[in-house]
Amino acid sequence: MLIHPWDRASKDEWLDVLRRVDFGQLVVSDDAGYPFVVPSHFVHDGGDQIWMHLARPNPVWRAVEANPRVLFALVLDYTYVEAAWNADGGLPPEHGVPTSYYTAVQFRCTAEVVDDEEGKLAILRRQLGRLEPGGSRREPPSTDIESDRRMLPGIRGLRLTIDEVLAKMKYGGNKTPEQRAAIAERLAERDRGLDTQAREHLLRRGGTAG
Repeated sequence: MLIHPWDRASKDEWLDVLRRVDFGQLVVSDDAGYPFVVPSHFVHDGGDQIWMHLARPNPVWRAVEANPRVLFALVLDYTYVEAAWNADGGLPPEHGVPTSYYTAVQFRCTAEVVDDEEGKLAILRRQLGRLEPGGSRREPPSTDIESDRRMLPGIRGLRLTIDEVLAKMKYGGNKTPEQRAAIAERLAERDRGLDTQAREHLLRRGGTAG
């Protein structure tokens, strides 16, 4: 992923992404060397680990056991910036070049399969604690619950230890304050999809290009 200096996200910014997001894509290599992508809910442990669980028949296990180096990717707050909006100063709008604004965080990780009963239950408890709505009547997963005990062998846990973080927030950091203000106004007027979220980043981050 190309990251220009003005697009680089800080540690505080990508940690905020982990607090806000609970669904991403695990990328591994299959037997033929092709990328293999597994969409999944996840939970961050607050430190250097990402936890998830997947069904035992999932072909991801063979890939992880062959090569535990994996990538976990998140993409959010994206929008399309129309050509006329993005025209540099002095150029007519019809000569503008469109672009995309987005947040992308990629975690290079070392994966560890969790197959023991207590390890899997710990992951499930953490995930349900994060994902279940307030007031949920769902009890913490336990082998004391017959349905949990019956279904537990059908899943495996995955613990990803973060080795490196590539974090990008592409929101016009190479534009002048005047250009950024004008694009923000256009996004507010269009107000479609994730325009509001992208506009907030555009206004918050400011330009850092020299």
